[in-house]
Amino acid sequence: MPERVKLFQVDAFTNHVFGGNPAAVCLLTHWLPSEVLQKIAAENFLPETAFFVPGKEGGHFDIKWFTPDIEMDLCGHATLAAAHVIFNHLNFSASTIFFNSNSGVLIVTRNGSLLTLDFPSRAPSRVDLPESIAQGFNVHPAEVWKARDYILVFEHAKIVKNMMPNRSVLDQINLDCGGIIITAKGSGVDFVSRFFTPQASIFEDPVTGSAHCSLIPLWADKIGKTKLVALQLSARQGKLFCEHRGERVLISGEAITYLEGHILI
Repeated sequence: MPERVKLFQVDAFTNHVFGGNPAAVCLLTHWLPSEVLQKIAAENFLPETAFFVPGKEGGHFDIKWFTPDIEMDLCGHATLAAAHVIFNHLNFSASTIFFNSNSGVLIVTRNGSLLTLDFPSRAPSRVDLPESIAQGFNVHPAEVWKARDYILVFEHAKIVKNMMPNRSVLDQINLDCGGIIITAKGSGVDFVSRFFTPQASIFEDPVTGSAHCSLIPLWADKIGKTKLVALQLSARQGKLFCEHRGERVLISGEAITYLEGHILI
């Protein structure tokens, strides 16, 4: 008999379906082999699939994230989606969830419709722009920073919105990081961004929570405030409510369930 795995698809960092960033969330009773998890994520073909297993303590869960191509060390929107499933579909009455992950313990709290991720801060450092990356963009950035990802800072939000990266060029580089963020000061929000992953099946991620682990400390320092509102300017768009807390960042957003079902393995 095939094993039945409960599956949800959730749109994260949005309050309506077809917006934000879609994630699959799989509820497991025990860990399946990593190669099986990777095949499930590839079959789902969403930016991320989150898998979680209940921990030994109440309110604690073990979590892993996979893109269609690789296992990730950290993912914001799929963690938000997993918390949304636990809060809304598993009759979980407490206001706080603890996820054990490869990036340490991640805490998610619920306050009304908002879910808040407590993630590690990954403050970037100023660097030079590699020529291989520069050739993939038709506008030269004002500044370049790097933490897990390269961060290209531009003068205006319209540049970020209208940017058309040359994927054929970027897919040729050997990227020594997770991805490429482009960002600028916002209009109506504190800052805007977009996120690209060369050589990945899904080139532009709709809303990237983990990228804000670096964007929040960067823009908090630039703007001179600890609480910020961010907008990721993908076609689906997503709004994030952010707070810089030194070695940690808080990333808040809404989520909504799109699909509920089972997969058979």
